[in-house]
Amino acid sequence: MKITVIYGTMKKGNTYGLAQKFLKELDNDKNKVTEIFLPRDMPNFCRGCLQCLKDKKKCLDYEYVNKALKAMEESDLIIFASPVYVYHVTGGMKNFLDHFAFQWMIHKPNESMFKKQVLILTTAAGAGTKSTIKDISDSMKFWGVSRINKYGVNIRAENLNIIDKKRMINIENDIKKICNKIKNLNGKVKSTLKIKFMFTGIRLMHKKLNISEGDREYWIEKGWLNKKRPWNN
Repeated sequence: MKITVIYGTMKKGNTYGLAQKFLKELDNDKNKVTEIFLPRDMPNFCRGCLQCLKDKKKCLDYEYVNKALKAMEESDLIIFASPVYVYHVTGGMKNFLDHFAFQWMIHKPNESMFKKQVLILTTAAGAGTKSTIKDISDSMKFWGVSRINKYGVNIRAENLNIIDKKRMINIENDIKKICNKIKNLNGKVKSTLKIKFMFTGIRLMHKKLNISEGDREYWIEKGWLNKKRPWNN
């Protein structure tokens, strides 16, 4: 299995530790793992220039975007690991997602994403894991990802190593269950009805309203305004 891990921070703290536990359970030694650390691997803020919506190669940070995009396209599983910062993802993770606005379903969706599995991981000293997971899962849905696994841990301690033994056993059991699910679905991912309905609704918008000429041309080129569908490629 090929895996890309995107860390929302350079700090190797609780969320990093949780990600490592998942990688170990996924048989890390047998997998090819690419790690992306933010902000190092996406150092500049999205400028909101909208050039990527015309052509992703026009993004001023395309050097970084393309490297991350290739890693994700070649992966079977993409892991997003972000600690909770004021009830949301880190600034680095938000910036990373902003740079991929061009592949939202309304614009120029990437057909490879329709067959990916995603795992969203987060930890918090107190609360905020649900809202942080939602920050990432919102983008994943609009990328066309059907299989989104989510796991958040409210540590209630300084680090994972001092969590009481009973709670750690529960966490490790959760990790095993999620990893088994991921491994069983590897190479067998199919788009859900929800994703297909989203795609169909947006397809009708492009077909009838011509809301964006550049995006519509992309959809025509892909054959999606006719009978072709991204999940069948």
